[in-house]
Order: sequence, then C-alpha cells, then structure tokens
Amino acid sequence: MALVPQLALAEKADRDKPVNIEADRVSVDDVRKVQTFEGNVQLVQGTLVIRAEKIIVSQDANGFNKGTAFAANNRLATFRQKREGKDEYIEGEAERIEYDGRADKVELFNRAYVKSGLDEVRGQYIAYDGKTENYVATSGTPDGDKAGRNERVRAVIQPKNKDGGKPAGQ
Repeated sequence: MALVPQLALAEKADRDKPVNIEADRVSVDDVRKVQTFEGNVQLVQGTLVIRAEKIIVSQDANGFNKGTAFAANNRLATFRQKREGKDEYIEGEAERIEYDGRADKVELFNRAYVKSGLDEVRGQYIAYDGKTENYVATSGTPDGDKAGRNERVRAVIQPKNKDGGKPAGQ
C-alpha cells in the first residue's frame, strides 16, 4: 500500500505553472470565486492533466484552491502527473476526484484507482493527506460505511531491490 503516498512526490514545479483549461462551457462567479467548466473538460498545469465531464474550482479568501472533477455517462474522471525527480507518472481515476489545496488532500470516490509505476491500488474510496503523508483506501465510504458493498480494496505492490528501489528484474 506504499502507492498512494507517492502522490506527494508529484512534480513540484507544476505548482508554479499556469493552469490551462478547455471545456465546452464555462461559467464564472467572481463574487463567490467559483468557476464551473462543463463538457469534455481538460485541465493542464505543467505535467498534471485532469480530464472530466465537469470541473468546479473555488478559491478561498487566502487564495487556496479546491477543485472537484466529475465523471458522467458511466465514464471516470482521470488524472496523470509526473513524479518529482523520476521519469515516471502517477495516474488515477474515479467517478469523482476532489483536491483541497489548503489541506493538501486528494480524495477519489467510487471506482477509485491509483497507479504509480507498476504499483496500483483499487477501492471505492482512496484519500491521501500530503501534510501527514497518510493515506486510506476503503471498499466503502470515507467514514467506513459499506452500504451493501461486498468489494474489497485491492493492491499490487511490486518488490523493490536494494539498488535504487526499482522493481526486481529491471
């Protein structure tokens, strides 16, 4: 389950890059500082790429952003980002992906999947706290309610050798 903490190892230079968003529709509420992008949305910031049917971005009084990416039509919202200092990407998908810039927390809801290198984890809910470097993956809701679900969290963790942490055999 060492996979999810690698979200913190995302390319740090991306934070200083401009955010480029393409969508079929956009609505902006300057008073509430909320932007809604709808229809085949693609958000790009450096190496970070998020694709969804709808993305809502809000900014608090201190300039921190919160964003929620929504899937539609039985598809999933996706993200992909280069890992810091490595020629490797972390990617994931879920029906809903939420990011809180102030809390430095990422949450993936429903049919959640995260992959980094050859390691991967699946569950109904995956969360990562970048400040504490703690994560959780559950087969139910964030509060542990399984509500009729009988799935289990599934993970594939590749063995690492002592010569640089690459999977054995590479």
